[in-house]
Amino acid sequence: MKTNLTSNLKQIALFGLTASSIFGYHLVEGKNGPNRASANSSMMEFRWDTSSKYKKLYYFQSSKERRDRSTYYLVMRPKDRKSAMLKLKLSFPKHFNSSLKPKKFSFCKVELGGMLTKTKCKEKIPTVFEVAKDRSYVEAFPNQIIPSDDHSYAVVMKIFNPDQAGMFQINAVAQTPGDVPISTYIGSWTIDID
Repeated sequence: MKTNLTSNLKQIALFGLTASSIFGYHLVEGKNGPNRASANSSMMEFRWDTSSKYKKLYYFQSSKERRDRSTYYLVMRPKDRKSAMLKLKLSFPKHFNSSLKPKKFSFCKVELGGMLTKTKCKEKIPTVFEVAKDRSYVEAFPNQIIPSDDHSYAVVMKIFNPDQAGMFQINAVAQTPGDVPISTYIGSWTIDID
């Protein structure tokens, strides 16, 4: 009985030593190792409003650091678009204090990245962008109707990130072509700045 108890205590001590070694390694590696953080959209997302009307859209952001130059791909996948688009309106929160200018925006058919590839434009679509005077929204007028097809499209922004850290929700509303144009909510991108 005594040898069985001693054997169990040795196994528990060995397990504890192994677990603390692994934890210590990851703690030290995390503090001193290279910065491996990615600026991709997060797996876990927190929002104040948990209504069912919110629809999360995919995005890619090259940098999450404050005041850092960043390229954003605000993506609309085929499942996000129920009908063709004539016009797109992006609403920005008031505290998103970045310089929004028409020349910093473009629109393209996009190829989504993965583990081994980067998100990139496959085909640029000529588009006129208009920024509201109060910078609360940006309207995009593509020179062709964007069909409801199997391709993903993206608004590309090349801007400096805002001065303040936080979460910023950018909403997308599309106007459909036809005799009576209807504006419909596509979804939202929740951007995180560290």
